[in-house]
Amino acid sequence: MARRIARAGFELHVTARRPAAADALVADGATWHGTARELARHADVVVMVPDLPDVEAVLGGDDGLLAGVDAPTVVVVCSTVSPEGVRALGRRVAEATGGLARLVDAPVSGGEEGAVAGTLSVMMGGHDEDVAVAAPVLAATGTPVHLGPTGAGEVAKACNQMIVAATVLALGEAAVVAERAGLDVRALFDLLGGGYAGSRLMEVKKARLAEHDHSPSGPAQFMVKDLGFAAAEASATGTATPQLDVTRQVFTELTDAGLGDLDTSVVQAYVESLGRER
Repeated sequence: MARRIARAGFELHVTARRPAAADALVADGATWHGTARELARHADVVVMVPDLPDVEAVLGGDDGLLAGVDAPTVVVVCSTVSPEGVRALGRRVAEATGGLARLVDAPVSGGEEGAVAGTLSVMMGGHDEDVAVAAPVLAATGTPVHLGPTGAGEVAKACNQMIVAATVLALGEAAVVAERAGLDVRALFDLLGGGYAGSRLMEVKKARLAEHDHSPSGPAQFMVKDLGFAAAEASATGTATPQLDVTRQVFTELTDAGLGDLDTSVVQAYVESLGRER
């Protein structure tokens, strides 16, 4: 994402907890800063991607980002985090800087493939004027869409993860049924991709499911956190979630079984293990 932003013509300033993580960007012309406080003095839009506790650690303290804010700054959180947590963080960021720093939540979907290609779906939440500042920067990474007030982006990402979790579980389960019935799983998904069952996720995952390749990509265990956020927002809005309840249980159980570091397609192996138990 950072490389895409730089290629779009923006002046890129970087810092990282592991300096080596930014070496390639610095080699390409980005300016390195040893602390977030130092970086804050050179950037009007700051894009961050760790979890909320990590974000707060980078924001706070003598060398934190907020200590260096001396002009209007938009802090963009691209992580998948709690909607209520990001709303509360937004209030604290504004209070700590007398309104100079404002927070926009902008989680993304599309994975590493989308980040490299610049085709991410960017789900934005925040005040209109803050989103207007951040959106041109994020447009370098994909398609940013403003969905509502602070937290709206995280709600959108929670909905995205609900759909992804349900779809990949359906794909994994169908793959097991088809294979045990003697079907060619790859040929099946190639065929189904042209009908109502077709989806972007099927296109991306069908080779993995046909080959039982669950090598690490997007770790399945992250779904436990993401679906937990979805469940919390559903509870807050009084929404029944029969599908979410099942997928959340499945991803929790497969993570507890030691499969959480593998790709989400590992639901196939989880379903197979249930069949062996019977």
